[in-house]
Amino acid sequence: MEKIWFDESICLRAAKLSDAPAMFRMIDTQRQYLGRWLPFVAETRTENDSYAYLQSVLSVPSERRELLCTITADGRFAGLVGFKDTDRANRKTEIGYWLGVEALCGLAFSELDMNRIQIQCAVGNTKSSNIPRRLGFTLEGIARAGELQADGRFSDIEVYSLLREEYIPRGKRTQYDERRNE
Repeated sequence: MEKIWFDESICLRAAKLSDAPAMFRMIDTQRQYLGRWLPFVAETRTENDSYAYLQSVLSVPSERRELLCTITADGRFAGLVGFKDTDRANRKTEIGYWLGVEALCGLAFSELDMNRIQIQCAVGNTKSSNIPRRLGFTLEGIARAGELQADGRFSDIEVYSLLREEYIPRGKRTQYDERRNE
């Protein structure tokens, strides 16, 4: 798989062993948040654990290997996405992913000089809407019939935003900030 560019700064590419240090740093710096949702975080204690995971995925013969890609933003590791639990006989797979959404917020405010970040989620997609809520985004409202779905129906969309002045980097949050975002 070659790189897939979504724009000039966001890229998807096949994972490599050399991604282990960046992958571990993101896990380690966001351990509390990621650990709530991803069971592997507790077992990832060193950079070698990330390396061993990547080695286990990449050592599978190509005809049976599940695709695992890194997501980068301006050349910085932002997360992983790939297939998991693939059942080739029944032609089905699951997409697994984790993103450093907070890292992307920091990048948008500090390096891209953005003032506002918006996240939209279909009403009822609780897993997706939990992300902006935990990061301190404000629910601005519902965009009625805001997105056309594959089945031809429109779904309502929750619109969340975070302004630069509201952003609190994880290392500078207080216990109050953490509880407020739960």
